[in-house]
Amino acid sequence: MVSAFAPEDPSEAGWRKPSGHLQDFAALHWCMLDLPQGIQRQDSARALGFKERSHSRTFREMEVGQSHTLLTQVLDPNAARQRGKKMEYLEMCTRKNMLSVATGAGAIYLLYKTIRAGLNSPSLSLEPVSIARLAIEPGNFAVKDSGELRKLLVSLSQKQDDYAKSMILHSITRCVYLLESEASACTYEDIRLVASALDDKDKGIKIQALNALKAFAGIRKFKIKIQEFVPKILELVTTIWDTELHIAGLRLLNGLPLPDHTHPLLRRMIPSLMEILQTGSTLTQVQVLKLLSNLAQKEDLLYDIMNCQVHSDFLNLFHASLPGNLLYEMLVFVEKLSEGRLTPQYQSVHWEYNELSLHEALFGEDSRLADRLLSLIIHPEEEVQIQACKVILSLQLCKEEEAKCSRQHVECSYFDEDDNP
Repeated sequence: MVSAFAPEDPSEAGWRKPSGHLQDFAALHWCMLDLPQGIQRQDSARALGFKERSHSRTFREMEVGQSHTLLTQVLDPNAARQRGKKMEYLEMCTRKNMLSVATGAGAIYLLYKTIRAGLNSPSLSLEPVSIARLAIEPGNFAVKDSGELRKLLVSLSQKQDDYAKSMILHSITRCVYLLESEASACTYEDIRLVASALDDKDKGIKIQALNALKAFAGIRKFKIKIQEFVPKILELVTTIWDTELHIAGLRLLNGLPLPDHTHPLLRRMIPSLMEILQTGSTLTQVQVLKLLSNLAQKEDLLYDIMNCQVHSDFLNLFHASLPGNLLYEMLVFVEKLSEGRLTPQYQSVHWEYNELSLHEALFGEDSRLADRLLSLIIHPEEEVQIQACKVILSLQLCKEEEAKCSRQHVECSYFDEDDNP
């Protein structure tokens, strides 16, 4: 068989033996020409019954692949070099290298963002900035009055359905807490407008009105004005049995100074407050105890609290398994009562108490309060432990004062008998 790259007569002028890549190409050409004969030999072997079909096919594929690669290198010498560069690039693109590149790019981006934020930030100011105002007007430090609270008050003065009215009062509460300057600019007419919602028939509106008044009560100039509505607030708390309303009303009362002219009304409400203490939820009990502790410091109300009738299991409120905040407020209440008993004004009068009164449950001869206090000394919460110790010391002082008064009374009686033979 004659090659297509050589003349029929090798002695023909102009023909020379190929060299370099041409020699390789010629050898490759002859290999490819001999390839069909190899295939024929494999076919003959298969006909004779040899079971090497798969090995022969693999050998042929490898031979053809090597021939194709050699042909490519001969025809294009740069292809081998490009393929080598490509393999080197793929070896560099490992998972570890890609992760390192991504981490470096992320660090550069964060550094860029930090520098840009520092350049765009406002100049340092020594004046404190309200966080609430920043939340409402981010990036704007020059805003003085958004007008939002005024818009809500105007909307409240208009006719609204129950749901809209409740939501307006809720928004007013939030604005008063967040926009102090706008809330301080409100007038007494605005307070009266909010308080008028206490007369609404819907219980949810009453609760939202109490919360709004509580927010306004945090502003000093409005506390005296809101005192006018203490009778209405007490009426709601003591006549409507609802946990949320009790909490809202009691929180408002605890944030207000109670003037002397409200004491007669408070005296009538003490039994209802004591009932809330014994049957209400934990949050309600905490709030009513704070109010009763405040009232116990009023000399003209102390006896009414002491003589108020309570349940036979009243001392269960000192059980160590109760929440710590409730036990603490309960102990503070007892401390205020015990301190009130030590005042000269209270000891100057001989008081008589009902058999089921609060005084008998706490300070009577058959009271088991001392045992409950001893169990609270080892309470897990330190505040409860300290307060229990204070109550124990206060009770001890009361006993010493009572013994002293008894001796003085006996001595006075003895001298009176000597003077009157």
